[in-house]
Amino acid sequence: MDTSNAIGIFDSGIGGLTVARAVRQLLPQESIIYFGDTAHLPYGDKSTAALQAYAIKICNVLLQQNCKVILMACNSASVAAYDLVKEYVGSRAKVMNVIEPMINYINDVYAGKNVGLIGTKQTILSNVYKKKVDQLGAGIDLRSLATPLLVPMIEENFFKNSIRAEIIETYLSREELQDIDALILGCTHYPLIKASIQKFYNTKVEVLDSSEIVASSLKGMLEMHNLTNKTGKVLQKFYVSDFTQSFETSTQLFFGKHVQLTHYPLWE
Repeated sequence: MDTSNAIGIFDSGIGGLTVARAVRQLLPQESIIYFGDTAHLPYGDKSTAALQAYAIKICNVLLQQNCKVILMACNSASVAAYDLVKEYVGSRAKVMNVIEPMINYINDVYAGKNVGLIGTKQTILSNVYKKKVDQLGAGIDLRSLATPLLVPMIEENFFKNSIRAEIIETYLSREELQDIDALILGCTHYPLIKASIQKFYNTKVEVLDSSEIVASSLKGMLEMHNLTNKTGKVLQKFYVSDFTQSFETSTQLFFGKHVQLTHYPLWE
């Protein structure tokens, strides 16, 4: 496998750009090809069958671009399609999701502790985090809460005013999230409101940003398999399945700088 090949990252929309941003910051020598399935967002309320179909279509796009790694930067897609994608991709590329690195992290750091989790309805109702945590046998008490208003709040730019604080406080004050030592941000949108969540907890609870943990795990995987790019050639491409000007404007929010989006319909 050519080590200069890109890391392919996909999500339902632009939330996964928080993961791409973390990867760019930690691994500036790596090329990134990002695919946002904006035609089908949000993924959080889609069926498992639909998410699997979308994921395979997107993987084909990334494989055509010769990506050496396919990173599923979406909790909902990771829940519904990770095993299928891994089997489908086979030896053509390494496959990662955003769940396993977080599970490994809390196993190492929070054994015997109480850990909270917030995410979309799809992610929480799947119970995948709970199942994986229980399999660890590390005595971690995982307490989950679906927070469906957070994604639209972020995408509609309501996270900079008083509405943000009220919604966050309402969710985090729920009984399910009391007496926790750490809180997992189980959606790639949530790093954008990490500071507000930290402010609510006032340093009493560690807020776990999956984008940073995933980027660190990716770095380790590249080093383990000798896939680190040492050529000095770096590119960045950004595709969306449905283009709107508002999405292009919002990318700066998630990625930290303006990017050029290329329209790439999945079905024609």
